[in-house]
Amino acid sequence: MKTKLLYMGLAIVLGLSTVSCTNDFESTNTDPNYMNVGDLHNPYEMFEPMFYGMARSCWTYYSWFWNDELAQYTVFSGGTTREENRYKIGESNFTSVWNNYCNYGNNCQHMIDMAVKYDVPAAQAVGMTLKVLIMSNLTDIYGDIPYKEAFKARSEQAITKPTFESQKEVYQDMLADLDSANNIYAAYIKKNASGADADFAPLDLMYNGDMAKWQKFNNTLRMRLLCRVSGRSEMNAGEQVQHMLDNPSQYPVFTSNSDNAVVNLTGNDPFQSYFHNMLKNDFTSSSYHAAEQVIKLMVYVDSVGIQSYFDPRLPIWFVEGSNGWAGAISGGTPAERSESNGDAAQLNYEVFVRDAAPINIMDYAEEQFILAEMSLKGEITGGEQAARQYYENGVRASMQKWAPWGAFSATPRDITDEDIDTYLASPLGSWDHYANKEQAIGEQKYLALFWTGMEAYHEIRRTGYPELTLGNGTDYNDYQYPQRFAYNNTTVANNADQVKAALARMGGDNTMKTPVWWSKQAITGKLLFTYSAH
Repeated sequence: MKTKLLYMGLAIVLGLSTVSCTNDFESTNTDPNYMNVGDLHNPYEMFEPMFYGMARSCWTYYSWFWNDELAQYTVFSGGTTREENRYKIGESNFTSVWNNYCNYGNNCQHMIDMAVKYDVPAAQAVGMTLKVLIMSNLTDIYGDIPYKEAFKARSEQAITKPTFESQKEVYQDMLADLDSANNIYAAYIKKNASGADADFAPLDLMYNGDMAKWQKFNNTLRMRLLCRVSGRSEMNAGEQVQHMLDNPSQYPVFTSNSDNAVVNLTGNDPFQSYFHNMLKNDFTSSSYHAAEQVIKLMVYVDSVGIQSYFDPRLPIWFVEGSNGWAGAISGGTPAERSESNGDAAQLNYEVFVRDAAPINIMDYAEEQFILAEMSLKGEITGGEQAARQYYENGVRASMQKWAPWGAFSATPRDITDEDIDTYLASPLGSWDHYANKEQAIGEQKYLALFWTGMEAYHEIRRTGYPELTLGNGTDYNDYQYPQRFAYNNTTVANNADQVKAALARMGGDNTMKTPVWWSKQAITGKLLFTYSAH
């Protein structure tokens, strides 16, 4: 089955224009199998190219290119062609990321429209879930965006300058859409005893057309969004999550790793990993090294300075240097990066660069850490006792998820139940070891979110955990942690009034320093991380 990758220009849709390829623009935009969406007559024809395109680019690729650098999992240190960890992020980046998410959001909306037109409710619900998945990332990266009026240039309204909604309104809209999608899933499952859509199953490498699984993903995504805005009391996030927990038949969510939203690629063209043909030197050897931050969280150094224990996931993710586990300086000056780079651990090429390497979108571990945090804070019932159990469930689920990946390492690795028990009793993972329980949850959630799109970057800005070090070379953003990406120049020019209003609501200029509404910096009014020369 040959997939066709879709691309729609957004000059009309969101008041921006498409651009020529930049160093991080997606291959989906130049694919020779280009097809106009108007040529399609079945909503499932939209799903295949849209879903695998967005999974490969916005999750696998963005994990490697953007998230890992901004979240200090890795440090690109192979020269000055890429300096994202120094916050050297510019107009071409702002444009390409905006365009990429919007392209897929537009495709999702078209899938929804076709599903309504041809009365295919399962496809409508899936389209709604995926639209929220994509648009939540767009708003989390940029702040205020068009949502209700987005992608309506083709409609009867012919809206070419859509309203930018406040991020609060965008979240309200997305939560409402997920609630509506949940109802559609429920009605479909009630009507179809198997819960599976036979037409959809052959195209769906995540859940094989099982609408009960899609419904769980939809509702767990809703939980993610509620957690994201939980710092804003007016959103009543805890009350809404508690309602979901109290009504599991109405709001089924993940109950184990078997529910994880993971795209199980076949390894056959075109269902191959983004990196399937990338050389080791390009993927990691001369460029991508483990950051000091992640090494500090995953390696225990005893009182005499010996690395006496490490997280079982570490040798699955990275390859140790000749002198033990070391990390490169994130955001360092060129001289500092060169000095720290020599023996730093490298990304594990054999593990990640496989034709059939799965794509992680959301998992049970993340859900458990959400519940741990909300229990600890009293936003849902259970208190610290429940928080501890959710925390340990999250750690265990993450370890178990990564265990099968270890078989592909040059030196095969495994994570047994005994290994997990040892970790949960160790200084690295023990609940009792942490004086600050919010820190415990935040740091372990950070580790569990590795290789999951942009999620760690979002959560760092929301929680402040882990506490990152701002390097001496981060002068590109005046030694401040990037709070967002800026609206690109074409969007500013084509929809100037709406952009101006959005920035006024957000309380800052069109720069990376202006925090998004749900972030810790926006809520507290204090810089997220304080820089001091070191």
